[in-house]
Amino acid sequence: MWRGNGAHVTRTADLPGIWLAERLGRPTLAGVMMLLTAAALTAVVAPLGVVQGDPAAVTTPVPRLDVAQYDSPGKDTRSAESLNAEWISLVNDGAKPVSITGWSIREQGGRAYTFGVATIAAKGRIWLHTGRGADTATHRYWNSGNYLWNNPGDTATLRDTTGKITDTCEWTQKTGRTQVTC
Repeated sequence: MWRGNGAHVTRTADLPGIWLAERLGRPTLAGVMMLLTAAALTAVVAPLGVVQGDPAAVTTPVPRLDVAQYDSPGKDTRSAESLNAEWISLVNDGAKPVSITGWSIREQGGRAYTFGVATIAAKGRIWLHTGRGADTATHRYWNSGNYLWNNPGDTATLRDTTGKITDTCEWTQKTGRTQVTC
């Protein structure tokens, strides 16, 4: 941690992500305490979500696509029950709720759904069903009268409020499979 001359503090591999001020002169008790404090903070704070390499940045939970039920079970009747058995789910793996208000999901053919006011609870999930229904905190409805997800293969794209792609889920049809884990 000290250079060969014993006079220089710098960022080290032993303390990843912690930038220390350069100090000239012999190691002092204050300098040693600064190193120990930095090491302790790295050990305690980094697992809590501080991005290594940028001590000031705290991670924000990012929702992700989880499962796509692209082929509703049974015969395709276009009934509300059949259409709503075709869905895609989003999860929040974070310890805090995350807003998805204004986020969108787009299928390969270009049809898109934009979430109104919506929040995914910490460690929670929300389902987006193809058919019609009354939106709840955990179930949203595209309100389509037709199936949206192509059974032979499709791609779901999740975009944030700025239009940036945050996740995709792609699949091809396999015999006996009606859903895919993203």
